[in-house]
Order: sequence, then C-alpha cells, then structure tokens
Amino acid sequence: MNVVLFRDSQARVMENTVTNAEKYFGQFCSLLAAYTRKTARLRDKADQLVKQLIDFANTESPGMRAAMRNFAEDLAKVQDYRQAQVERLEMKVVNPLKLYGPQIKRTRAEIKKCKRARNNEIKQLEKLEKLRQTSPSDRQIISQAETSVQKASVDASRTTHQLEEMFGAFQKQKLKDLQNIFLDFVGIEMAFHAKAVEVYSSAFQSLDSYDLQEDLEDFRSKMCRVYGHYNARPLTNTPSAAGPWPLPCQSSQSTIRSQRKEEEVSEDDSAEEDPEEDLRGWGGDSINRTRTPQSEN
Repeated sequence: MNVVLFRDSQARVMENTVTNAEKYFGQFCSLLAAYTRKTARLRDKADQLVKQLIDFANTESPGMRAAMRNFAEDLAKVQDYRQAQVERLEMKVVNPLKLYGPQIKRTRAEIKKCKRARNNEIKQLEKLEKLRQTSPSDRQIISQAETSVQKASVDASRTTHQLEEMFGAFQKQKLKDLQNIFLDFVGIEMAFHAKAVEVYSSAFQSLDSYDLQEDLEDFRSKMCRVYGHYNARPLTNTPSAAGPWPLPCQSSQSTIRSQRKEEEVSEDDSAEEDPEEDLRGWGGDSINRTRTPQSEN
C-alpha cells in the first residue's frame, strides 16, 4: 500500500508541473506574440514617418532637404533591422513556445494513463481486502483476487516507470528550451539595438551638422527676388503707393525717389520739416535692414 501512495504522490507532482508549464508557457507565448506584433506595428508607423519625411524634404530648401532625406534613409535602415527582428522573434521565440501546447497535451495524457493504472491497482487491492474479510475461507476467489492485484500492480509499476522516464525527458527539455528561447530573445534584441544605435548615431551627426544659416540665406534671397519682381511693376498715381515703410529689398534710390514724390505732393503741410531728418527717421533704418541680408548673401 505504501508503494501505491508513493505512486500517487509522484503523479500529483508531475501533474502540478505540467499544469504550471501549460499555464506559464501559454502566457509567455501570448505575451511574446503580442510583443512581436507591436514591434511590427512600430515598424509600419516608422515606415509612414519615413514617407512623410521624404514628402516634406521635397518642399524645403537644399540644406534641409538633404538633411531630411539622409535622416529618412537612416530611419528606413533601422526599420530594415526591425523587420529582421520581427522575423527572428517569430521563428526563434514564438514558434518554439507554440510547440509546447501539443507536447503538454501528450504529457498530460500519459499522466492520465498512469493514474488509471494506479486507480485500477487500488481498486483490486480494496477488492482483495473485502474478500478476505467477507470470505476468508474461499481460497479460490481470494487467489484470483490476488492474481488480479498482482497484474494491476505490475501494470501500474510499468506505466509509472515509463512515465518517470518520459517526464524526466520532458522536464529536462522544458528547462533547456526555456533557457534557449530567452537567450535567443535577448540576443535578437541586443543585435537590433546595436545596429539601431549605430544608424541613429549616424543620423544624429547628420542632423547636427545641418547648416541653418545657409538655408536662411537661401530663403532671404528668394524673398528678395519676389519683392524685386513686385517693385518692378509700374507705380500708380495714388500717393500712398510709397508708404513710410518700404519693402525689405527696396533699394536706397527708389526709397529716396518715393519720399521726394510724397514731399512734393504735401509740400504745404511739411514746409518746416527737414527732408534729411525724415530720411534718417525711417528710410535709413529700412535701407540698413535690407542691406544686411544682401551683404550676408
């Protein structure tokens, strides 16, 4: 009877081990599959960002256009590495965990088989004890019951031995696989981040070397050409056409001519004002601001 209790204790330990493996391996598989899908979605969002960066770059000045295109290329390289990361996670982490579902079912079926043999042994033992109590003088029936008990005991012993060997191999493989799966997970993550840091370092240096002043000068030059084209149009007879604040790229001569024309129109009202003082009061500032960017160009 002590042997039967020992086998019962073994079966419970095995069953608990399988239950824990089924629970936690299932959770690992679910979480790591979700992790892989999230990584794939992050890759997709970054690909969209790359496209937007390229579209934006096509609308900008040469310096910014080159900087954004280089950044977009580096970001696209990172997504290539992320794609490899997703594929490796699926192959080396998620798929091996998926394989444990059927394996755990087979192990659980073997445990049930062992439990049936153990229950049959217990049943035959109880039957023998009952016969010994109710029919102690019927040696033939008791002998048949003892034979049944012996067969049940041999079957339970054989089944238990097979289960011990199978379960020992299962436990060893489970621990080894768990170690390898998470070693692969860490290795995949390290490889991706090492490559990503390398590319991001290049992207950082490229963005850091961007010359803002060069693009500003290019922008000012374009604005000056636009204003120059506007000033080349014929002036109307309206006195307010030459306002007190000339356009930024207006030349000093056109500013003086506009001022003199205005002074002739309003000569009676401004007879006591000094034209040179008036020129220094607003025309001079406008000329200086206009020449500053031109001298920079």
